[in-house]
Amino acid sequence: MGCNPEVLKHVPLFALLDEEETAVLAGQVELKRFAPRQRIYKIGDTGGQAYVVVSGKVRVTTVDQDQQEVVIDEPAHGEFFGFASMLEQTPHQSGAVALEETVCLEVGREDIAVLLERKPLAGMDMLTLLGRQFHASQQLVRNRAGRNPNEVIEAQETLGERLADSVARFGGSWTFIIAFAVAVNIYTGISAALGRSAWDPYPFILLNLFLSMLAAIQAPVIMMSQNRQDAKDRLRGELDYEVNRRAESEIQGLARKLNLLGDKIGDVEDLLREGLPRGGFGDSTHASR
Repeated sequence: MGCNPEVLKHVPLFALLDEEETAVLAGQVELKRFAPRQRIYKIGDTGGQAYVVVSGKVRVTTVDQDQQEVVIDEPAHGEFFGFASMLEQTPHQSGAVALEETVCLEVGREDIAVLLERKPLAGMDMLTLLGRQFHASQQLVRNRAGRNPNEVIEAQETLGERLADSVARFGGSWTFIIAFAVAVNIYTGISAALGRSAWDPYPFILLNLFLSMLAAIQAPVIMMSQNRQDAKDRLRGELDYEVNRRAESEIQGLARKLNLLGDKIGDVEDLLREGLPRGGFGDSTHASR
């Protein structure tokens, strides 16, 4: 059963078709109506059909490795979903549910072939929308991926920041302390042994100058490294907050589903009570005996 050609004229993907082409396509596609919370398709269903939203609201979701439901897209008027599986003729990798009273055009692979044959430029519109969905999926993966704060900062660090970390790492190690103590002892020992003929006799003014210069340079370098460590801690706190927020959202979603399940069970109980005789379960059992 086809649909009214006037419906296709209000869909951006088909708006450029002329009257004859619109009439041909309207005779092929089918208009589907979905009630609120009605499942359009689920993960694993055969991808023989795709859908274009005419009115209403749809939520497309998938399940990640942690068995959490992830919202991929919420297509609006004129946008489509399920096209990748339809074109590849593979099972759907996502599920779609109508959030409210929704009307969609059901489109098959043959319908798209006819459309492209009659209006090749419509393929560019389809590729644009598919590219938009692909970029949205990439952004979703980037946002949900567990990021290591050290790796995030190291990917953006400069040569000076890496040098500051190396200096701070070496300056705060026992290797530096032991090497520094040995070098100072050797320097002072040789100077003391040479007496007045040494290049830096007691009280070792040149050595004190070098030590002052070393401290003046080392202190800001170490502070730079500490600032970077503070940035890592802030990023780690933000990532922990995102994880906690997702966990809270999942818990709230579970609570909503449990409440809906309780409501459905209550509806079933009410239907059973209405279908039983006035005596209830006990009288019904007694009467059967």
